[in-house]
Amino acid sequence: MPQMPSPVLSLLIISSFFAAAQLGRATDHIVGARLGWNPNINYSNWANNQTFYVNDFISFRYQKHTYNVFEVNETGYDNCTTEGAAGNWSSGKDFILLDEAKRYYFICGTGFCYSGMKVSVVVHPLRRRPLSPPLMSQTRRPPVQVGRTSFGADSPEFWL
Repeated sequence: MPQMPSPVLSLLIISSFFAAAQLGRATDHIVGARLGWNPNINYSNWANNQTFYVNDFISFRYQKHTYNVFEVNETGYDNCTTEGAAGNWSSGKDFILLDEAKRYYFICGTGFCYSGMKVSVVVHPLRRRPLSPPLMSQTRRPPVQVGRTSFGADSPEFWL
């Protein structure tokens, strides 16, 4: 007769499944939506209508060789400077992982920052949800009668 997994192993497998499902819920926020990353757009309005969580992506779609993206600090954002930038991208379709709960600052480094090509977003921690069902109480539940077979919380059939 095959050996059934222990209740602890079953609980770990179920918990891992729910944890993986949570990671699969990342959102890709396309800056400017259908307008993309272009001059003379109010990206503050766009950002204020988004909710960013850790492990979401922010993506920039723009004309390659004309625009780019730099991740900068608040001073770089306010002054449209790329000095000390934390990252830069220039593919025209840039996907940037937001892997920390903090405020991020992005600008265009080809001079168009002065024409509004800058955006600041606040990334929130992941919402905490219980990853596993509450543990059963220490008291044993009475077996449930199904035909001539009984299945209780401590029988192997219960863990299927």
